[in-house]
Amino acid sequence: MKKLKKLLFAMTAFIVAVSAVSAGFAFVAERIEEIKNKGKKFIHKPYGIYERFIKRPLDCFLSTGALMVLSPVMLFLTVFGAFKMKGNPFFTQKRPGRIDPETGRETVFNLIKFKSMTDEKDENGRLLPDDVRLTDYGKMLRNTSLDELGELLNIIKGDMAVVGPRPQLVRDMVFMTPEQRKRHTVRQGLTGLAQCSGRNGISWEDKLRLDCEYIDNGITFKNDMKIILKTVGKVFAQEGISEEGMATALDFGDYLLSTNKVSQEKYDELQAEAAKLLKL
Repeated sequence: MKKLKKLLFAMTAFIVAVSAVSAGFAFVAERIEEIKNKGKKFIHKPYGIYERFIKRPLDCFLSTGALMVLSPVMLFLTVFGAFKMKGNPFFTQKRPGRIDPETGRETVFNLIKFKSMTDEKDENGRLLPDDVRLTDYGKMLRNTSLDELGELLNIIKGDMAVVGPRPQLVRDMVFMTPEQRKRHTVRQGLTGLAQCSGRNGISWEDKLRLDCEYIDNGITFKNDMKIILKTVGKVFAQEGISEEGMATALDFGDYLLSTNKVSQEKYDELQAEAAKLLKL
């Protein structure tokens, strides 16, 4: 028993030490970025001390600690996922991130997730429908949100935050209004106000409104903790994972087209714009 206590104490001390170092590096990087952009017009001005000095180091601390504690689970998902998916167990996809103050445009980063759908294609080389490629193993990953664990690496890298607007697809971004794209003035999050308010069970308009509301109301420690706690409840309840009657959520552009809120011509134009952005 004494040896077990010593081992647990040593592991805890190690996690705290590594997380503290990661947080320190993150803090320095944030200050360098602030100095570089001093005097320029900021797209989003931090709300207060928490967002300015604490949020990013805390994100590194939490994600590094979670990564170490959950490493056995992630190792199992890597090995078992490779077997179930008959190959690479990871899924990476380009997603729009925080707006670069230098260019005024969204950066694009590679989101990391555990793969929940196979790469099966038809005779013409096109991917089969989502509901065909989504396996029982994949459904389990999505229902438990275990497919999101890879995003801990995105948080440590600085692509994402623990709490913030969820990173949508590039082909969703091009259909957003300038007001809706304000959601990209902060780091995208592992979870956000829209996720704990209904996830994919609410309309696109409500999701984007809640993303902007999170920023407008002020990014505070209290609000972030509320979102995290509500998200935990949603995960255990397995609510809002996908739209009713569908294997995956409908893309924003497809939703706008199906509800006649955008013309076919405009839809094709914006899809072409998204394709160009993905090639950059």
